Amino acid sequence: MRLHRVALESCRVMQRIPNLLFRLLSLVVGLAVFGFLQLGVAQNGSLPRDTTHPQDTTTEPLTPSIQPLGAAPEKASRVVTNSSALVLGPGDEVEVTVYGAPDLSGHSRVSADGNISMPLIGYVRIAGLSSSEAEGAIEAKLRQNNVVKDPQVSVYVKEYGSSGISVAGEVAKPGFYSALGPHRLFDVLQAAGGPTDKAANEAVISHRDQKDATTVHISKDPVEMAASNVDLQPGDTVVVPKAGIVYVLGEVTRPGGYVLNSTGGITVLQVVAVAGGPTHIAAAGKTRLLRRTENGFQEQQINLTKLLRGKAHDVSVRNEDILFVPSSAIKTALNASALVGVAASTAIYRIP
Repeated sequence: MRLHRVALESCRVMQRIPNLLFRLLSLVVGLAVFGFLQLGVAQNGSLPRDTTHPQDTTTEPLTPSIQPLGAAPEKASRVVTNSSALVLGPGDEVEVTVYGAPDLSGHSRVSADGNISMPLIGYVRIAGLSSSEAEGAIEAKLRQNNVVKDPQVSVYVKEYGSSGISVAGEVAKPGFYSALGPHRLFDVLQAAGGPTDKAANEAVISHRDQKDATTVHISKDPVEMAASNVDLQPGDTVVVPKAGIVYVLGEVTRPGGYVLNSTGGITVLQVVAVAGGPTHIAAAGKTRLLRRTENGFQEQQINLTKLLRGKAHDVSVRNEDILFVPSSAIKTALNASALVGVAASTAIYRIP
């Protein structure tokens, strides 16, 4: 009986051995697969990144982004200004912010000698600098005086009082106009109220720190007009000169002053035609042409009747000439001074 039990136990043990071996083999295989997976992950992490994908090219902003109070923003990159950049000058109004140091921040105006005054560091010269360069100058002064270890400064220009564009001459509102933002010739002329009736079809532009001026012809042709709308720079001066004017007075349909075109070559017949021609009571044969000279007015008798009939040579007119067509109904004896006074009060027309 005892032998029988031993035999049964031996059989049970022999049956359990294959199960144990199978479980042990499964465990070994599982550990091997896990090890291979870990090795693959490590190798993938050590591989270089794919450089075929485009990288983020977003540039760092020139001014610090808004941060919580007391947090210093990352250093903004400085840019090198060119000759057309707006620079600070006497009278400009600026707002200086030192991040993390509100006691050093505040509003200031550039003095006549080009400085601003700041707490603890005194005067800082910023005239002739752009706002970005002024930030660097203030930061350097803060470090020099050991006021702030790693200063972060922002300079906001509230008003440019020194870097504008001057507009003079024959415009409705001559003056000094702000140059904030991009400006072109027609923008500034429009801000100045536009050219007057006596303005020439051109503008003379002089640039800051340059002796030579540029004359821009303003054409009525759309293509040429677009080409003449040139860019202006801070500190430029735009002068609209007065056009040449010839005055046609007396017995003509539309007496007044007529602006000569830029090409010149205007004659008596042309200007009389623009003025509507002589009236029915005009003494055209006794027309007078007055021309200002160094020795006073020079008078020339012109037989307008013969000119109109093609029996006489036409006569060229010049700037400030006065053409007077008298009346045949009554005798008029106006001297040169009287004609000048009449011419000054007449309407101005532009010759097409």
